[in-house]
Amino acid sequence: MMFLVSILQEVDIEQKLKDAPDDSYSIGVFIGSMLPFVILIAIAYLIYRYNKNRIKEE
Repeated sequence: MMFLVSILQEVDIEQKLKDAPDDSYSIGVFIGSMLPFVILIAIAYLIYRYNKNRIKEE
């Protein structure tokens, strides 16, 4: 299953930037490639903060 996911996530960013219509497209590619990591970090922080507060209340 993880192999299938890794194949689907494999993106050639260099080729996308070569085929881009203008320079502003590169900003979108950068944001699009970083967004999943930022969301995962935010979710991890929220889970950490929730569990920390829950333990503190006990």
